[in-house]
Amino acid sequence: MTHINGLPTERRCPLDPADGLKGLEPVVRMTYPDGHEGWLVTGRHEAREVLASPAMSNRIDLARSPVPRAIAADADFRIPPGMFNRMDPPGHTRVRRLLISEFTVHRMNQLAPHISEIAERHLDEMERMGPPADLVPAFALPIPSLVICELLGIPYDRRETFQQSAATMLRIDVAADVAIKAWNELRALLTEVVNAKLAQPTDDLLGRLCAKDELTREELVTIATVLLIAGHETTANMLALGTYALLRHPDQRQAMLDDPARAVEEMLRYLSIIHIGPVRTALRDVDIEGNHIAAGESVTISVPAVNRDEAKFAHPDALDLTRDAHGHLAFGHGIHQCLGQQLARIEMRVGYSALLRRFPSLRLAGDVRFRSEMAIYGVYTLPVTWDNA
Repeated sequence: MTHINGLPTERRCPLDPADGLKGLEPVVRMTYPDGHEGWLVTGRHEAREVLASPAMSNRIDLARSPVPRAIAADADFRIPPGMFNRMDPPGHTRVRRLLISEFTVHRMNQLAPHISEIAERHLDEMERMGPPADLVPAFALPIPSLVICELLGIPYDRRETFQQSAATMLRIDVAADVAIKAWNELRALLTEVVNAKLAQPTDDLLGRLCAKDELTREELVTIATVLLIAGHETTANMLALGTYALLRHPDQRQAMLDDPARAVEEMLRYLSIIHIGPVRTALRDVDIEGNHIAAGESVTISVPAVNRDEAKFAHPDALDLTRDAHGHLAFGHGIHQCLGQQLARIEMRVGYSALLRRFPSLRLAGDVRFRSEMAIYGVYTLPVTWDNA
């Protein structure tokens, strides 16, 4: 059996998975940076089995980091109550039950017209300012940031604070004390928000959670932190990196305009911006497709590799926005499947389509900086230009 040292991260092509992931068996042994002997999964079928297994824990305190990360080894970092995305049942079930009604397909579809208005306003401003522009601060970052702020009930004028704190926390190369400082700054902001809503509940997601009186103050702050980070960082990077992919593959633009729902699924599969994990830990001995995983061993799923599995997707390294990409694992699988996936889909459908319609001559205008050292892959900058009408 193949044995590798650490999760490969080096990319020759910025739109492809790390080079070291190619040609691996679906399940291989991997030595983690702290010396732990665990596993790496690159096969889609095997990944679904791991993510669906009740024997595999999602607890953050049990998991080993597949890449060197200072905060993962910091004994002073305490996991706060309410971090439902890194909990097992029944704690995870209790929190998710309170949130699931806020993210139904129907409720998210109701937001679509307003999301379209937000996108068009930012495109109006881009057009007014004229070319060139950096698409990240002009379009990709503010749209999901404003949407999640309105959904949660967080003042948008505090966006610089939470955007900077989130970006710092997501760096895998940052010192532990720097990441913890950013985490505490973000929690201080959200503690203010939660305290205000506990005193006077408002008609937004956090306000409704406060009014239910089923969560502690600390749980509410943690839930707000998780939703705020996930709600803007993931979609912002999908919008920016996806636009880069469209500019590199101009033959795919019309397919996005013709059927954005189908095209977005392929974009999610092809880009797979969650490129470091998820990680599960065996609570007991378990067999995954003939591989014996011992209790206590961590298993890392490589989403970029899984979503390029040729056993599921024909010509997986090709971007084909007309293909049926159903079955990708960009949003995970099992009980921890992404809570906000329908919102993300709508933001991408609206965002890509509106951008391409407004600027049909959109093209790259300089060097692109990629976020390889971030837990969420994407771009830092995306300089673009277009022809004035």
